[in-house]
Amino acid sequence: MEGKNNDEISLINHKRYHGVIETVSYVPIRDNFIYNSVYTQPEASRPCEMVRDNPDMAYEMTLKNNLVAIVTDGSAVLGLGNIGPGAGLPVMEGKAVLFKTFGGVEAFPICLRTQSVDEIVETVKKIAPVFGGVNLEDIAAPRCFEVEKRLTEDLDIPVFHDDQHGTAVVVLAALLNAVKIADKRMSDLRIVVNGAGAAALSVSKLLLKAGAKDIIICDTTGVIYKGREKGMNQFKRDIAEITNLADERGDLHSVLKGADMFLGLSVPGQLTQDMVRTMNPNPIIFALANPVPEIMPDEAYAAGAKVMATGRSDFPNQVNNSLAFPGIFRGALDVRAHQINDDMKIAAAFAIAEMITDEQLAAGTIIPGALDFRVPPAVAAAVAKAAIETGVARKKMDPADVARQLHHFIAEGMLAPAI
Repeated sequence: MEGKNNDEISLINHKRYHGVIETVSYVPIRDNFIYNSVYTQPEASRPCEMVRDNPDMAYEMTLKNNLVAIVTDGSAVLGLGNIGPGAGLPVMEGKAVLFKTFGGVEAFPICLRTQSVDEIVETVKKIAPVFGGVNLEDIAAPRCFEVEKRLTEDLDIPVFHDDQHGTAVVVLAALLNAVKIADKRMSDLRIVVNGAGAAALSVSKLLLKAGAKDIIICDTTGVIYKGREKGMNQFKRDIAEITNLADERGDLHSVLKGADMFLGLSVPGQLTQDMVRTMNPNPIIFALANPVPEIMPDEAYAAGAKVMATGRSDFPNQVNNSLAFPGIFRGALDVRAHQINDDMKIAAAFAIAEMITDEQLAAGTIIPGALDFRVPPAVAAAVAKAAIETGVARKKMDPADVARQLHHFIAEGMLAPAI
């Protein structure tokens, strides 16, 4: 494929293989003995009887132990918007490839032809017996919040909306190192968030859990504050209770004065150089709108930014969800966690941040690259440990063994315990 650009290669691969994933059998059928053992009576009935008598045996006898449903309604796909479930399928297939490549997790796309909260929830509940976890993907806000809330309450397996929580984990990881470069402390930061969608609200909540205290969120109407009427929904009202504690009013430009960090999860061109110059010295700029950030890195640095991150792979410090979700699900599945809680997310963020050594740490190196295969085992181990410590794990497994097993998969392509 020499001479082809990325767009052309993507089209070639999808057309050549009719997609990018397949299912394979662990047990090749070569004779009647094997055929009978996997499908016919009476041999194949024995695993069924064991699961019937003890439902938890599904984790021992079936693919439930290592299978995640990637569920979308196609309403917020990448930067394409509401393109529908069929058009979103290529992205869900790609997500499945990343699950397997980085986490050894089998994942399958479930693209639903409905954008009704009730129908999405009921459909996922009905298919849940097959899966060990649910990854919600590219579901527009505010519908995504309600879908996740209800599924988390009704299911006993992890439900994780990656656009929210994967983003939050990686933003926190990058910020843990950015504050070192900028010589600031998390608890002292004045953080201004531009955008109030799924990612922005989730990131803000996780940063508060991790020690941030002063966060102000802006949307297209202006600063979000308690009692605001225009452009609000229940989720914005909830976030207003724990942010903007000084009850400030105004717009992005006004609240950025004296801020330490700009976090953009919005649209291109929202941050100007003049606005950066009104911030505190050594400002941290995370401009994560894709494919065009709120401000370009060269403009931000010229205006005085100390650290700059984007969502793009062609600039340093890419905030990429793939650093988080494969390891998070690997750790959660290995200890059979029934949820993914904030402690597990924060543990994942610290594990990612710690991949950058003090010697490597620099303004252009605050987070590992997307293809850093050291990251998933470290994240998986940290998540498993946090799940056990917070009481949401149903199986005890040494976190070191979680890491070793995933290292083994990455090196050899097998999830069997490392020798």
